[in-house]
Amino acid sequence: MRPKSQKQTRVYSLMAHGNDQPEILLREDFGRIAVLTLNRPEARNALSDELLGELQSSLDALRSDENIHVVVLAANGPAFCSGHDMRQILAKRDRDYYESVFERCSGVMMAIKQLPQPVIAAVQGSAAGAGAQLAATCDLAFASDAARFALPGVNIGLWCSTPSVGVSRSIGQKAAMEMLLSGELIDAEQAFRFGLVNRVVPHDELQDTVMEFAMGVASRSRMAVALGKEAFYKQSEMGLQDAYRYASDVMTHNLLKDDAWEGMHAFLEKRPAEWKNS
Repeated sequence: MRPKSQKQTRVYSLMAHGNDQPEILLREDFGRIAVLTLNRPEARNALSDELLGELQSSLDALRSDENIHVVVLAANGPAFCSGHDMRQILAKRDRDYYESVFERCSGVMMAIKQLPQPVIAAVQGSAAGAGAQLAATCDLAFASDAARFALPGVNIGLWCSTPSVGVSRSIGQKAAMEMLLSGELIDAEQAFRFGLVNRVVPHDELQDTVMEFAMGVASRSRMAVALGKEAFYKQSEMGLQDAYRYASDVMTHNLLKDDAWEGMHAFLEKRPAEWKNS
């Protein structure tokens, strides 16, 4: 959907800051929505040590920010994220350093999954290696029709082991192995067929589409969404019987919350709910 007005364009812009800003990660809040923007366009938003640190700090801060109901992860420039910073990787041939890089990257991915707010990736360009992992790890991913995805490590003698964790859990083993073995870019439509992204939209409609969806989610009970996100990922790792038992406990707990009672009364009374987020 195209912006309806100039004012709406300004409010919905996920790339409102120019490239003259020194920050490598930008945060803008639009009501209950926080937009984090990767801002290393000259390096194709590669996940440097510094950018990983900024992402971790921002996600840690968002965890306790009760005013924010949804997080959008966007990027400036032609690439969403090109993966790890190869120049930094090549600067040190040291096991301890490599282990720390992947530990920090895994920490960021886990922080996204454990964040109480849902995280939506707005993928406007190419996402490769750990960049594809980053998009796959977000709870939802919306892609521009110009977006491309790849797990290209095999092309340089390096299997994308850590990216495969996030990607394979999003698209399944066969599709993930195809990406890992070919190392080739796939377009947004193929990523959609694989299940790597939720929607593909024209490039100039990506920002509005993501923000309008985010506003809808942000209008729901933050308590219910946070509880539901946690439960969704926990039950997915359980056996069927344990998953039903756990989900039943969560539903019981949820029903005793104020927002559940308010929501059910509002539905029956045909009025908007007034969430207490409790």
